[in-house]
Order: sequence, then C-alpha cells, then structure tokens
Amino acid sequence: MAKFSHISGDRMLDLINTVEWRLGGPQREEDLTSYSLMLTWCQESGVIDASEQKLLLALAEKNPHSAANELDKVITLRENTYEALFHGDAAAAAALTAAYRKAIAAATLVRGENGTSWSWEDQTTALDLPRHRITRGLIELLKRDDLDRLDQCEDATCGWVYLDTSPRRNRRWCVTRDCGDRNRSRAYYARQQARKQAT
Repeated sequence: MAKFSHISGDRMLDLINTVEWRLGGPQREEDLTSYSLMLTWCQESGVIDASEQKLLLALAEKNPHSAANELDKVITLRENTYEALFHGDAAAAAALTAAYRKAIAAATLVRGENGTSWSWEDQTTALDLPRHRITRGLIELLKRDDLDRLDQCEDATCGWVYLDTSPRRNRRWCVTRDCGDRNRSRAYYARQQARKQAT
C-alpha cells in the first residue's frame, strides 16, 4: 500500500501535495519529515527504483547531516514550484532555473540511432541523485501544454493541486470522498442551521 497520495495526474504535482492542509495556517503538516520518507515518495513515484532506494538509505545513515540538507533542498524545490505555478513568483522561477542548471551539469552527450542527445542517466548514486531527478521532472511539469487544466482543491484549507481531466472540466475537490464529502456535509449543516434560524 502506498504511503503517499498520487491523485494529481502528474507525479511532480503529487510532490507538491506532500503537504497536508497547505492553506490551513497552523493546521499545515509536512509529510516529508525525513530523507527516508522522501525516498519512499521517490520510489512510489518512479523517480528511483528499489535498489537505488536501498543504496541511498544506507548512504543517508552514514551521512545524516548531508541527508537532512538534501531533504531541505527538495522541499525548497517543491515550494518554489508551487509559488511559480500558482502565484507567478519570478524569484521562485529563477531559483528553479538555477537548480536545473545544477541538475543538468551531470548530463552527458550520447550518440544513438537518432543522432546525439543528452543522457540523463546518473553515473553514480549520491544523496543528491533524487533531487536532480526531481528538478528535471519539475521543469518538465512546467513545460506541459495542458497546464490550463491545473487547479487547486476548493476546500478552504486543503490546498492540494491536480490536473482537471474531467470532460466538463468541473472537478472541484482533490479527493471527492475526502474534501468533497466533508465540504458537502458542512454546507448541508449550514443550510439546516439557516432553516432553523428562519423558523
């Protein structure tokens, strides 16, 4: 069973959703509370495979300070992406650009059947491997041609994001049986209270 939710329609939007109650002020909860949990999200999302996860966990145990620093950098990437997508924050976009430059520094030119192209295969397994792969994924997200379908849960405190692929483009909630049901119940209760006060 997956530890994290994968409901957004893009794995990098799922990364943005590794915050509970993003808009809830003091209710806000961080899901990526350790490097190992970040690796779990990466493995579930196909950013790394199980063997890489095992190697990185062992490396993190030997270098806990560096692992914590990498976690902070991934969270910063996540928040910069949210700010760039939903608030058009130029500084956040510039920070993503700088991170992308670092991520592609390890890329190599490889000649294949269709000519020469960049290879994104990482040559070594290091603590920053997930971050560089995530960075590349976030840039690919920003380049999607269907971001006009990008939306955010209508719950006042949830803040989860998703691509609305519904035929009528009328999706309102991140998860209907969660935020949808809760808000419908809340609205029903409010209507009932209003009727009582009117009588």
